[in-house]
Amino acid sequence: MITRIVIENFKSLRKVDLSLGRVNLFIGANASGKSNFLEALRVLEGIGRGFTVNEILNGKPRGATNEVWEGIRGGSTHACFAGSDGTGSITVKVHGRLEENPVRSWKFSITFLPAPGRVTRERLQVGEVIYDAGQVTKSPGVPTLQVRHYYANRERPHVSESKNTRPVLSGFAGLRFFGFDDAGVGFDQGQFYTEGADLARRVVALLANIQKVDPLPPMLQQYSSAQPVRRMGDHGENFAALVKTIFEDEKAKDAYLTWLRQLRPEQISDVGTLSGAVGEPMFMLRENGREFPATVLSDGTLRFAAIAAAFFQKDMPRLMTIEEIEKGIHASRLQLLLELMRSQAEYMRTQVVATTHSATILDWLQEEDYKTTFLCRRDETTGESKICALADMPHFVEVVKKKPASELFSEGWLEMAP
Repeated sequence: MITRIVIENFKSLRKVDLSLGRVNLFIGANASGKSNFLEALRVLEGIGRGFTVNEILNGKPRGATNEVWEGIRGGSTHACFAGSDGTGSITVKVHGRLEENPVRSWKFSITFLPAPGRVTRERLQVGEVIYDAGQVTKSPGVPTLQVRHYYANRERPHVSESKNTRPVLSGFAGLRFFGFDDAGVGFDQGQFYTEGADLARRVVALLANIQKVDPLPPMLQQYSSAQPVRRMGDHGENFAALVKTIFEDEKAKDAYLTWLRQLRPEQISDVGTLSGAVGEPMFMLRENGREFPATVLSDGTLRFAAIAAAFFQKDMPRLMTIEEIEKGIHASRLQLLLELMRSQAEYMRTQVVATTHSATILDWLQEEDYKTTFLCRRDETTGESKICALADMPHFVEVVKKKPASELFSEGWLEMAP
C-alpha cells in the first residue's frame, strides 16, 4: 500500500506531499488538480509496467505483450508544471508498506525530463538502499544512467550503466536488467542480486497493478466476451463477463446482489446475464419477475453496478482509482457508495483513490476519514494546485461539529480557509 506520495513540478502540482490511507477521497471544483493527481498515479503505473518515459507520457500502441496504453492528457509537452517553461524535470517520490509484511517499508523516487524522455535520478529502498541511479554522459549525445547496486555489498556497490530512456525499476525486478562492468563485459545483474530483485519485484507488482475504474454506460450496455474474465477494462469492457465470473462463487454473488438491492431496495430481486447468439453475455437485472437488459437500465444504475462489480473482481488491483464517483448516482445513494468502498477495500486489501465534486458525500464522513479526505484548490494567479487533508485544515474539526461539511464546501468556507 502507498502510504505517502510527493509530487513535484507535474502539471498543476508544483509541490504536493500527502499521507494516504486505505480509502482516499479528493474533493474540489473543476480544474483544481484532482485529475492531475490521478495522472501522477498513472505515471507510476507506467513505470511499473516497464514502459519508457516517452511511452508513459505519450502512449503506446497495442503490442504482442501489452494492450493499448493511453498516455497522460497533453502528453510530454504539457507534463511539467503549468507555470514553468515546460522544459524542467518532474520528481515523484513514493513511500509504502509491503502487504505481505506491513512492518517492512519501501521508498521509490524518480526524477525525469519529459521533453527528451530521460530519467536523471532514480532510487529504490526497502529498508536499505537497493540501487541508486544518476545520469552520466560517456560521450556527447549518448546519455546514460550510472546504476550503483548496494544490496550485495554495502561497502563496495557494483556499478553498471543503463540507457536513461527507461526507468531501472521494472528491469531490475524482472531480472532482465543487463549492464556492463568496468571492463566492458556484459552480465545479467539478476543472477547476482536475486534477493534485491525480489524486493524490487514486490514494489513493481504494486505499481503495475493500478486499475482505473471509469465505467461508461455505452460500454456497459454491450455484449461481453463469451470467455470468463477476472477483471474488466478501464471503461467497463467485459463488464457482463466479469459479473458472470463473479456468479461462479455463490458467496460473492450474494454479497454483490446485496449491494445492488440497497441501491433500489424495493425493486431488484435478482441479477444475472442474458446470452447472445454465440453465448456472449449482457448484464441484466430482474425486477418483479421481469428481466431488464443493460440497454434499458439507467446510466446511474449501470455505473453503480460496474463500480460494485470492480470490488468483487477475481483479479483485484493493488490500487484502484475512480474519477467522479457521484456521476449518475442520486445524492441519497452516495452514502451507499462510500460504505461499499470502505468495506470492500478493507476486505479485499485494495487501496482506493477517488475524486468527487459532490458536497453531499462530505456529510457521510467520519472524523477518522478527515485524514484521508483531501481538498484541492487552484491558485488563479500561479495556476498551482494546493492539496490539503481536511484534518490538517485549521479549525475544520471544530467548525464541522457546528455546521455540516457540505454547507462549508458549498458556501466556499473550505476554499477560503488558510
